[in-house]
Parts: sequence; C-alpha cells; structure tokens
Amino acid sequence: MTEPKTEPKDYKIAAVDRALALLEALADRPEQGVTSLAKSLGMTKSLVFRLLHTLEERGFVSRDPERAEYSLGYRIGVLGERLGKDGALLYAARPVMDALRDKTSENVNLVIREGLKSYVLATRSGYHSIRLFAQAGRNGPLHAGGGSLLLLAYADSAVVDNVLSQPLEAFTPHTVTDRARLRQVLERIRANGYNIVLNDLDDGAFSVAAPIRSADGTVIASISVAGAVVRFDEERRESYLKAALEAAEEISERLSIHGPGESDLEKSRA
Repeated sequence: MTEPKTEPKDYKIAAVDRALALLEALADRPEQGVTSLAKSLGMTKSLVFRLLHTLEERGFVSRDPERAEYSLGYRIGVLGERLGKDGALLYAARPVMDALRDKTSENVNLVIREGLKSYVLATRSGYHSIRLFAQAGRNGPLHAGGGSLLLLAYADSAVVDNVLSQPLEAFTPHTVTDRARLRQVLERIRANGYNIVLNDLDDGAFSVAAPIRSADGTVIASISVAGAVVRFDEERRESYLKAALEAAEEISERLSIHGPGESDLEKSRA
C-alpha cells in the first residue's frame, strides 16, 4: 500500500513577504507614494499604508511629510554596514561615490567579484538619462564591462583560467570573446592600472574603471564612471580617468585607516 502524497508545507509569512516586497520596490524606485506602491505591488492602499507606518516607526523607511512620499530609511544602511567586509567597503565608498557622480555627472558603479561573476554592490545614477547593465544587486560577467574586466585582470590565474574556460557571451558586437585576445586585454589592464572600455557590455556606453585595494594592496573592488559614448571626448576621457583613480585611492585609504566596521565616530573617540 502506497503512502498518500503530502503537500509541501508553506512556511512563508504573508505579512513579512509583503513588507520585503515593499522595501524592494522602494529600493528600485525611491520617493513613491501609497497609491503608486499599492498599484505596482497589487495591494490595497490600506495595507500598504499600514506596512509603511510600521516600517517607518522602525526606521526602515522614511517619509517626506510635504510630498507624502516614501524612501528607504537609515536602518537599511545600518544593517548593510553590519555585513562585514562589504559593509565596510560600502561605508568607505558611499561619500566618495557621491562626490565622483557630482564631479562627472555620470553613473558611478562599485563592483566586486563573486566567484566567476561580478556583483554590483552599489551605484549612483548620473544626471544624464541612460540605462546600463550595471544595477545594484545584479550579477554580471567578468569578461565584459569596465569594472568587471578590471577585477578579472587582478584575480588569481586560476580564476582567469576558469572564466576563460566557460562560454563567453557576446553582449554587443564589441564584446571580446576571443580567449587569446582577452588575455592580452587583461595584461594591458594590469600594466596600465585602470580599464577603459567602449560598447563592450552596453552598446553606446563607455566605462572608466579603477582598482580599490585593501591595506595589503590586494584589489578587492572597482569603481567606475560610465555613461554614453557620445559624450566621451578626449577631454572627458582624461578627466574621468583622473577622477576615477583618485576616487579609488581615496576609498582604499579610508579602508586602510578605518578597517572593517570601524566608523569615523569610533576613530574620533580613540
């Protein structure tokens, strides 16, 4: 006699699931009102209002009282900073990324390596309208993109060999997929100490990337300036490269001074 099949148990808590969906919606598009959130999430306005009220009391969302619009709150940043190494990197990079975006008016991306993929840890949107592959929280290839290629160039030889042994997707007609040529590109990046690419991951876009180093000199992340190729003349090429290299050096210094998880306030008390 066969045992009757039992349905898998659903341990999901609906209220928690809805709250997380709301936070993700605000991460994708800050400054939304109750009506907009209710429509995009398929919830009633009453439910969205109650969720927002609860999250606001705990500091996970903040409300603009004049426009009745919501964005992520300070507690999100607090949790992020408790993540350890990545939290320390975010803490060190945040003001530098803001300054780099304001200086160049272009998109700024902070990228790390996760195994054989790149991971966009944070972004700052530029003041020109352009949609790029890099989005915060998104995994991408290591063989294409300014910051990603730079990280591959500074990775261990075993990582490079593993990446090049995989099928190499062509994202645009300009993506380098020839393995011998790609090794030459990686050598050039290491020799230059930076990476500049055009049209390889996003057709019509440029990326200028510089390495961020830990206290022992190991490259742990990249910071890049990215935007539309039509704006990328020789003058901007030089100024963006200088700005990216200076930003990477500043973040590296902040990491070296503060170490993981140590804040400016804690330093001032020492």
